[in-house]
Amino acid sequence: MSNETRYLIVIDDVWTIAAWDAIRSTLPDGKPGSRIIVTTRIKTVAKECSDVSATEHYIHHMKPLTDEDSNELFRSRAFGSSMDKASHTKEMENISHNEELEDIMKRILKKCAGLPLAIVSIASLLASYKYPERKDMWETVWKSIGSQMESNPTLEGMRQILTLSYNHLPYHLKGCMMYLSIFPEDFEIPRDRLLYKWIAEGLVEEKRGLTLLEIAEGYFDDLSSRSMIDSVLSLGYNGKWTSCRVHDMLLEVMVSKSLEANFISLSGGQYEGMPYDRIRRLSVHAGANNDSTSMNGGASGRRGKRNSMERLEVQQVRSLSIFDFQEKKLLDRLGQFTLLRVLDLEDCKGLENKHVKDICGMYLLRFLSMKGTDISLLPEKVGELEHLQVLDVAGTLLLKLPETMTGLEKLEYLRFRHRAQWYTMWTPPVGIRKMKALQNIDCVVIKDVRVAQDLGELGDLRDVTIFVEESSGSTQAILDALVKSISKLYSLRSLGIGRFNKRSINFLNAMPSPPKLLQYLYLDGAMDEFPHWVPSLHNLVDVNIIGSRLRMDQVYGVLCKLPILQRINMLDNAYVDKELVARTTHNFPALRDLSANCRHTEVVKFEHGSMDMLEELYLHLDDYGRRIVGIQHLRKLKRVTIACNKHKKSAVDDVLDNLKWDNKRRLESNQLQFTVGVQYN
Repeated sequence: MSNETRYLIVIDDVWTIAAWDAIRSTLPDGKPGSRIIVTTRIKTVAKECSDVSATEHYIHHMKPLTDEDSNELFRSRAFGSSMDKASHTKEMENISHNEELEDIMKRILKKCAGLPLAIVSIASLLASYKYPERKDMWETVWKSIGSQMESNPTLEGMRQILTLSYNHLPYHLKGCMMYLSIFPEDFEIPRDRLLYKWIAEGLVEEKRGLTLLEIAEGYFDDLSSRSMIDSVLSLGYNGKWTSCRVHDMLLEVMVSKSLEANFISLSGGQYEGMPYDRIRRLSVHAGANNDSTSMNGGASGRRGKRNSMERLEVQQVRSLSIFDFQEKKLLDRLGQFTLLRVLDLEDCKGLENKHVKDICGMYLLRFLSMKGTDISLLPEKVGELEHLQVLDVAGTLLLKLPETMTGLEKLEYLRFRHRAQWYTMWTPPVGIRKMKALQNIDCVVIKDVRVAQDLGELGDLRDVTIFVEESSGSTQAILDALVKSISKLYSLRSLGIGRFNKRSINFLNAMPSPPKLLQYLYLDGAMDEFPHWVPSLHNLVDVNIIGSRLRMDQVYGVLCKLPILQRINMLDNAYVDKELVARTTHNFPALRDLSANCRHTEVVKFEHGSMDMLEELYLHLDDYGRRIVGIQHLRKLKRVTIACNKHKKSAVDDVLDNLKWDNKRRLESNQLQFTVGVQYN
């Protein structure tokens, strides 16, 4: 190849770094004006294919089609390929005036979720159906896309491509991927819930030097990197949490493989009436008809006799997940599930206190979730579940947990919070030091010096939020013991500290040294300034403060010293000065997300070079006359959301109009998005 020759090389669908290394060794040296484009589904491969000196700027992340583009692509394939222009126009008019057909099309496109391959494949299949059978056939295809992919030649190619993604997974990830088929379609799966269920189900292999949770986190990140699951970040009052979704088409393939291998048994909805030879993992979806036949309890296989829920043989079931919120008949039989390891009853409104007594007799349980149910009593016998690793009773009507909880020496994850009374949290009893396996315990209230001391003995603790309740004569002793205990928690990644009624948390300055691995910090209470040790937290990525009443540079002047900080969330009364200024000297190198309640602030200002990497900005403006200055300096900004009270919206609209005028060019090129949210209070 001569020095004058320029080239464009496209290499499609590279699966491994090893494959790229082999390809790269045969490629010509770079020429000015030449390009090599590589497509891959795996993020680690994409990074490896980038120039060694490049950053994410050389990686283009493909996004799903918009609803409008999906609609246009579907219509063009379903009506455009095999008819003349007049016939095409007539067909388009027919579907536009047929509300039922239009509704079915929308449901089909929802399943496709912006995936061009799925839209083209299904539209091509439906193009062969004409009036009058079109409506019935379209509805049939929508209801049975999974089985259609198995049997219809038109959809076989799509199934093969989706199956190829699964086949390229390492062996240890295939079971974890199939396990996702227990969740209903469109279900947003909380990350922690999934990881701990993988562990309890025995799907996570041990590795020397790592905890099972760390290994499971690696599995999750690997599946996300391979685009097998879509990670979703959700915003909570005190930070973000991660969940995931599975594309509907890929879920159909996983369900098919799970049923074929008898890995999962599904009941309810479209799976109602399916017989099974032997049930080990049972998932009940909404729509189950408990009076109809559903599953085989004998050994006659999938052609055998079908039994109703009342006659279902459950003695061999190891895992039960119920997503039918009204399920009753199976719940009344919980006492028969003697071998259960996993019991997930989140949001099951049919669960009653009488059922909890049966659950407390399941001595092999490792995972138990009754989150969002109406239970109001947890028997002391729960302390006898010696194998229990996960207990989630958040969002229930429980007012307390029994003191026998200290007997759960293998418990790693505990969630407890009253549904309506946010301040009703777990008050650990003396003896919590025996629960050495605890890693994540959400919110606790400390009322006793001995409990504050016990906390320092939980060496594996990774995530905790602690509130101190005032105690006559011993509050200072509790605070002193608490800071000493926290400084001993070397494994801590997430720490929240608060006092009721937003009392001072200046006692944190007395901490000898903070846990150096902290990634998330939540401070709830008044303080004269940030604790002196905050700038030393070089692993911190997320800071949330509320009621702090800080001023001037007390926020940005401290937090800009954190090298990888990605998110700041200033809640009510966190900052109370009239001007909030991000100065050039602050220079946040990694900040992506800024959220601020500007109730007391008249001017929000961004100087050049202060937050060059900021992508999302959320501001709550409470009064008239607010100004936002220098937003044009935020060149990476993608989304601005301004919240306000309903009766102040007109003033906020004026602010928004000014911002749009200053950023007109970026708005026209779709580089920036402005939205206004109204709070009705």
